[in-house]
Amino acid sequence: MKLKILFALAPLLASASSAASSRLASLRDISESCSPSGAIQDACCEYKTIEQVNWDIAPYLDELIQTSFFRYVKIDLNRGCKFWKEDHFCLQEGCAVETADESEIPENLRTKSLSSVDYSLTQDAGFPFLNKRCHFNENDFCVIDEPHVLNDIPYVNLLKNPERFTGYAGDSAARVWDAVYKENCFDAGEGDNDDSMGLGDLLKGMQNANDAGDMCVEKRVFYRLISGLHSSISTHICDKYLDQKTGKWYRNLDCFKERLGLHPDRIQNMYFTYVVLLRAIAKLAPYLESTSWYSSSLDREKIHKLVNGIVTTTVSCPPTFDESIMFTDETAASLKKEFKNHFRNISLIMDCVGCEKCRLWGKLQVTGLGTALKILFSFDNDASKYRLTRTELVSLINGFSRISDSLRAVERFRARIQDQEDILLEVTASTSQQVASSVERTSTTPTAKAIQIDLSHMDFDDPKKIVKWSVGLVITVLGVVSIMYKGYQNHLGTYKVRESAREVSDASFVNKEEPADEPSEEHESTKTNKADGAKRASGLKKRGRKGKQA
Repeated sequence: MKLKILFALAPLLASASSAASSRLASLRDISESCSPSGAIQDACCEYKTIEQVNWDIAPYLDELIQTSFFRYVKIDLNRGCKFWKEDHFCLQEGCAVETADESEIPENLRTKSLSSVDYSLTQDAGFPFLNKRCHFNENDFCVIDEPHVLNDIPYVNLLKNPERFTGYAGDSAARVWDAVYKENCFDAGEGDNDDSMGLGDLLKGMQNANDAGDMCVEKRVFYRLISGLHSSISTHICDKYLDQKTGKWYRNLDCFKERLGLHPDRIQNMYFTYVVLLRAIAKLAPYLESTSWYSSSLDREKIHKLVNGIVTTTVSCPPTFDESIMFTDETAASLKKEFKNHFRNISLIMDCVGCEKCRLWGKLQVTGLGTALKILFSFDNDASKYRLTRTELVSLINGFSRISDSLRAVERFRARIQDQEDILLEVTASTSQQVASSVERTSTTPTAKAIQIDLSHMDFDDPKKIVKWSVGLVITVLGVVSIMYKGYQNHLGTYKVRESAREVSDASFVNKEEPADEPSEEHESTKTNKADGAKRASGLKKRGRKGKQA
């Protein structure tokens, strides 16, 4: 009776399908988070509009930040933390900031040249770079470094100190962001001021209040700006992540998934922060078009061309944000003052960042965002009253460039996730077909113990590993099944040898038997010698026995 072998691959196939389905679901959730659609809350435009505007402006920004006016900046990185003791001692090699040599600084930016600049405001002055100022004035949303302090500080070439992963993390970094969100923000809900609330609870409370419509627009805007800035910085870290074992930079999808991909509100807030910066640039457009503020730059023609490109694109796009809806009720004055004070504190908290390079980019981007708020909510919409320092203008453009790159990084991660989805779908379908086919071909084997393999540990982030693992699995399974089946047939005596193999086997057998049918003379002689030797041995034994008896 023929028994049938059923090699139990069903549990294996089920485990593989379950793991693949789970990974696909996770990728699709992240992809959905990275693809916001519809109107942007608290703004006047849609996500797709902002993405298109960003692609139009980005090429101009990328070139503009490389010009002499915007790549050099002076920022006091040793002002000291005013909120807690921070030693600013980072052991990571990537934390250090490389200062610019005096010889590479353009002549018009050197300290001696700056002392001769005319700071008086005229009708066509463009930006009056103020010579003297107090620690901050009423219009400022952040604390700006004093000019007399900056005289003794070397310039930093931002291109030589790019914002990316430095290894700075742990309690120091967490403390900074906890202070930003918890100690220097509005209450999450009206009348809610629980000092025991942690960062996670605070953000959750803010989101709940936001969803319920219980938070006024001013507080909601404040939170979304800070969250968007935080998200942008996290995106830069994940997009330029250092593998500390190999020393290679790469795009870390796991980092992005953990910090942003699973949190759609963070990505949405990043778009909103871009909207506010874009509105500030548009409002500043008439002054940006003036050539007086960069007339002493050697690459002024290039600056003029790039700035005009940004202004043209910005002005031509639909309105993105309506700042007139804020600070309009009876509490407007006090609320606006509180808004400014909180943001000034955040600018001071950046001095508490332990990593020097992170401190540089943190201060630069917070100053850029504060400059945007200053343009939108100070001067009573009278452009003739605008007062900006060079540091503020450089910070505004570089901060806008940073968040512009963040939106493009989100699209790069989105494309990578889509590629992994496609590969995983293809591999899953191919593996299922091959395993099913192998089960069908091995339907005549004895009952075997079901083989169960847990695939929960499989890393489905790398489709190449999945392909190699799947192909290897199929080959192994087919080989084992083939050996088992042939062994079982051989045991029953039903194993059929191929004709070619049988002929070879028969030929070997015949060759081995031929000497016995036709013995040679040498063979007969050998037999005779063996017989004579046996007789002599027998005679010797008999004589030996007789000797013993005597």
